[in-house]
Amino acid sequence: MARSPVTRSTRPSRPAADGTPRAPGAVDVSGLGGREPCPCGSGRRVKACHGRADHRGPAFVARPFEGLAGEADWVALAELVPAATAPLRLRTPDGERDATLATILPLGWPAMARSDGGVFVAAQGTGGSGDASAALAVSLLDACAAPAGTPVPRVGLPGLGAPRLQDVLVDTGPLAVTVHDGFGFWVEGVAEADDEEVAASLERASAATVPTVRLASVTAAYWGRLAGRDSLRWVLDGPEEPTLDALARLHGGGGLPLRPGDRFIGTVRAHGLLVAVWDLPERTEAEQLEDPAAAFAARLGDALAAGAPLSDEQRHARAGLTTRQITLR
Repeated sequence: MARSPVTRSTRPSRPAADGTPRAPGAVDVSGLGGREPCPCGSGRRVKACHGRADHRGPAFVARPFEGLAGEADWVALAELVPAATAPLRLRTPDGERDATLATILPLGWPAMARSDGGVFVAAQGTGGSGDASAALAVSLLDACAAPAGTPVPRVGLPGLGAPRLQDVLVDTGPLAVTVHDGFGFWVEGVAEADDEEVAASLERASAATVPTVRLASVTAAYWGRLAGRDSLRWVLDGPEEPTLDALARLHGGGGLPLRPGDRFIGTVRAHGLLVAVWDLPERTEAEQLEDPAAAFAARLGDALAAGAPLSDEQRHARAGLTTRQITLR
């Protein structure tokens, strides 16, 4: 299932001490004490992470799926959606082949080569990598090279120069996401269904799956029902700062609720994009949100196109949105 949110912080990249520009998204630890939390979000102190003299890990990339078609859905599957799949097309050393992106896999495997020759990779299996794109690409290529019917072990963080999704994926357009009500797709039609550990993992994961529906009228918006509470989580496609400005403009005009009775909770930062979250009245069904979501998308587009500076009221609204933000890692 999608992970619980925790607060992280990142610092903007600055040139290194010798004046050499840092790679996009590189972690800047200059001016930080060794005992402070590392800004890469690993949970370790600077001296034990990117402040180590021997650190040779990949640069932290705050927006790892940038440039991929369907970036917002990549973020949604990596952080928000319990059970979903999407087909992929890969370039490998042996030529092109098909693969499947899944939210999670049995026993927390990062990837697996199924006994029928299929290759699966877990969007939520990147561990503590500073670059989710590189972690997923390495797992995909390892699964392509693995014998059929075997999981791909977790082998640590990808090193410098590791391939990224942007290098290995054939562009076939936005992700064609299928949301599932369980994890039967793990073993459908393959011998792995007889594995007791896999079967037990499937049962546990399916029992914890939250009912989820992807809206059809807009991109990367997911209705969910958890413990009787209905909500909509929508990954907004575009840079954070202009999107926050646009939301602040809508706030001042009362344009943030989708419908009367819906409550705009705020935004979550995930892999460099903003996720807008609404609490919905009890027993709201996903199909009831299609037209209101399309109308909100149009309002947001108009707000993004507005060129005027924010008013005092809008700046205050923006500050409130920022203060309440959390970051998914």
